[in-house]
Amino acid sequence: MARQLYQLQVIELDIESEEQALARCLGQLGESQRVIKARTDLLSAQEQLEKFKNEQHSVEWEIEDLETKLSAAKDSLYSGRIKNPKELSGLQHEVEGLNAIHAQMEEKVLEIMEQVELATAELDSLSSKLKAMEEEWRVEQKGLSAEVEKLKDIISELNNKRQKALDGIDDKTASLYNQLRKQKRLAVARVEQGTCCGCRISLSTAELQRARGGSLVKCNSCGRILFID
Repeated sequence: MARQLYQLQVIELDIESEEQALARCLGQLGESQRVIKARTDLLSAQEQLEKFKNEQHSVEWEIEDLETKLSAAKDSLYSGRIKNPKELSGLQHEVEGLNAIHAQMEEKVLEIMEQVELATAELDSLSSKLKAMEEEWRVEQKGLSAEVEKLKDIISELNNKRQKALDGIDDKTASLYNQLRKQKRLAVARVEQGTCCGCRISLSTAELQRARGGSLVKCNSCGRILFID
């Protein structure tokens, strides 16, 4: 009977191991946090690029308005229609001021265009990175799904083996075994060189003889059922 219980325990430990592997696989199925973060980074880069483009358009429109005013001021200045020196001087200062502002605006738009270029490059890089990550994630998910189905089949087969092993064990012995499994996880301990592998304590001659005789013997130290192969 100890042999049957030991074999049952081996099957149940295999089931535990496969169920843990299944839980890990199931935990990895679904959206990847790395992919989610990459998508978030890409969205932020898109928003940043859009912000720079809007700013560029705004400055370019300001430059257009400024150039219209500057053209009108120059026309008045050089048309010859204005004879008053004071008015001419004021107009000259206005043109100089508009030219200075125009130069600043041109410098500003160049800076923004550089930011647009860098942001576009960053967006392209993040987009390529996300594409690669998504492809890797799809392959990984496909593999995980296959592994999940494989583990489910293994667990199903092990449960069938467990049921067959239980069929040959009487209710009283099964109850003792289950109680020990709950308390100690390992209900059955192998005996090697006269020692209980459950607690590493040497067994008495009487215990060894009873175990070898086929009786259901519990270790006096740890209380596990002894199994001599």
